Amino acid sequence: MRLPRVDHGHSWYVRAFFGAARLLMRMDPPDIMKTLYYRPGFFGLRFSALTQEIMRGESPWTVGERELFAAHVSALNQCVF
Repeated sequence: MRLPRVDHGHSWYVRAFFGAARLLMRMDPPDIMKTLYYRPGFFGLRFSALTQEIMRGESPWTVGERELFAAHVSALNQCVF
């Protein structure tokens, strides 16, 4: 369950960015983008940094393998990846 505020509680410049993204992608921005931009100082920036470290940092797996793992888990969860 996601709070309605995450869908509609963004600043004017984030709403403008999402509007441009809708025009280019011809679809609503993914939910993860809405969540990351909702309160970037509280959640978005830290979560993005952690994701970058996990997906691109040192690992016995290649970046491609990690991307494939993430895509597979997203498919199992019926999420757009």
